[in-house]
Amino acid sequence: MTTATARVYTVEEFAALPEGLLLGHSSWHEVPQSRIDLFAEVTGDHQWIHTDPAAAAAGPFGTTVAHGFLTLSLLPLLTSEVYDVSGVSAAVNHRVDKVRFRSPVPAGARVRARVVLLSVRPRPQGFTEAVIRVVIELEDGGTACTCEQTTLYRAGFPRPTVHHHEKGTTHGH
Repeated sequence: MTTATARVYTVEEFAALPEGLLLGHSSWHEVPQSRIDLFAEVTGDHQWIHTDPAAAAAGPFGTTVAHGFLTLSLLPLLTSEVYDVSGVSAAVNHRVDKVRFRSPVPAGARVRARVVLLSVRPRPQGFTEAVIRVVIELEDGGTACTCEQTTLYRAGFPRPTVHHHEKGTTHGH
């Protein structure tokens, strides 16, 4: 698998980009049945359409499909291949808006993200808010999911230094 190389921006560079700019596309990632099964285990959502290949073969999609929230949970993986904001001490997922599940993701399908910058603006307490539109595309040309993701970035103070001691204790300075 080829992994896309993220474009790295400082907060100032990111804020100077024009609204509506296509930041790029991630590489393609397969969504195998094993990932769907792990997601079902973590969330407790074992609905047959996700986890029972025999029953799903006779169902509306002819195969098992990924949970919508599994598709959405791929945002960090996919967007991190498109862009990164450097020189920040914190990057906080603030919210995800306008989520739409457009098409199912069949087990074994490949998806990627198309990422568009919607806005960047200063926020209180030294944060910068960035809003991106993410379209999770299916390799066959369909759209699995669309959303707007808001991330808060904070620059201006150093990350804590963490030391690991022999007995497994951790101290921040």
